[in-house]
Amino acid sequence: MRKYLFTSESVTEGHPDKMADQVSDAILDAILTHDKHARCAIETLFKTGICIVTGEISTTAWINIPNVVRNTIKNIGYTSSEQGFDGFTCGVLVAIEGQSKDIALGIKKLQNKKQGAGDQGMMFGYACNETKELMPMPIIYAHKLTRKLSEVRKKKIIPWLRPDGKSQVSVLYHNEKPIAIENIIISTQHMPNINIKTIKKEIIEEVIKTTIPKSMLSKSIKYYINPAGNFIIGGPMSDSGLTGRKIIIDTYGGAGRHGGGSFSGKDPSKVDRSAAYMSRYIAKNIVAAKIASKCEIQLSYAIGISEPTSVMVNTFNTSKISEEKIEKTIKEIFPLTPEEIINHLNLLRPIYQKTASYGHFGRKEKTFTWEKTDMVSLIKNKLL
Repeated sequence: MRKYLFTSESVTEGHPDKMADQVSDAILDAILTHDKHARCAIETLFKTGICIVTGEISTTAWINIPNVVRNTIKNIGYTSSEQGFDGFTCGVLVAIEGQSKDIALGIKKLQNKKQGAGDQGMMFGYACNETKELMPMPIIYAHKLTRKLSEVRKKKIIPWLRPDGKSQVSVLYHNEKPIAIENIIISTQHMPNINIKTIKKEIIEEVIKTTIPKSMLSKSIKYYINPAGNFIIGGPMSDSGLTGRKIIIDTYGGAGRHGGGSFSGKDPSKVDRSAAYMSRYIAKNIVAAKIASKCEIQLSYAIGISEPTSVMVNTFNTSKISEEKIEKTIKEIFPLTPEEIINHLNLLRPIYQKTASYGHFGRKEKTFTWEKTDMVSLIKNKLL
């Protein structure tokens, strides 16, 4: 089989789109802290000096949304207009309405009826054995680099860094297996009067070489550090930010398909979020059980209907067990209605702001319950 390069990217928590995701999920968390049965669909928009929060919320809680917005921005690191944005003084505009009664009726349990899906849609989950996280290698390393960028900034290991930044990692594959990283791109916002030689040297030494194992670096590795030159103006001053505009970064870096919607700002009654988490949970457990080395799961739902309208498995010819048999087993042992998913993964908690940067999958945090592999034994008993 031919050799090929596959590339994935990540962005730091100070990227304008990721700022929007974090604000949407911070508001969701604040509401769930007081009302775990709230219904939320929150969108955030950033531009120079202003944050606009809109969407639909139905809740018994009262939240000081401007305070949540400002605290989130300040924790990211935007505390001065010199950085391109100031969480202390920026304008915050809130335009929130209640959830549509028609949608609410479809979700609500009526007598003995199970809770319905909050909307129609299809969701995908993916796992592979390329990394210990059972994730594609390019997106895992892209996230590790952007997380490291934020770490060395906040710890002042590289004091001239500012919050906005991106990474991109290209991995060489042969026979469908990752061999080496061929090139790495990092673009990072920085203070004025820092020359490009200093930027390149410190990013390579303090970010790349402390993050990527030497054994994974190609002998002909190419580094592209701030390839366009200066990156002084960043954040919402340089580019608007919007919730849900980095969905491929949120999931599998393009290696697995993404469904019809974004995650951030949505409570778990929205299957865009909860069923995507369940799809990942199923796929990861199948790969962890060594049923397949790659697995993609698709679930689909209709608004107001509890059971999924379809369940699909694709193992990319890496399983000796038929996909039809795997699908049947999934339906037997995994909880697939919205209410069952929420209960099984314990999703009615304020756990979502952490998901809004550095990916929703392949994480070690205990709150990321969809990353557990606690169904492996049951899967083996059913399929092996």
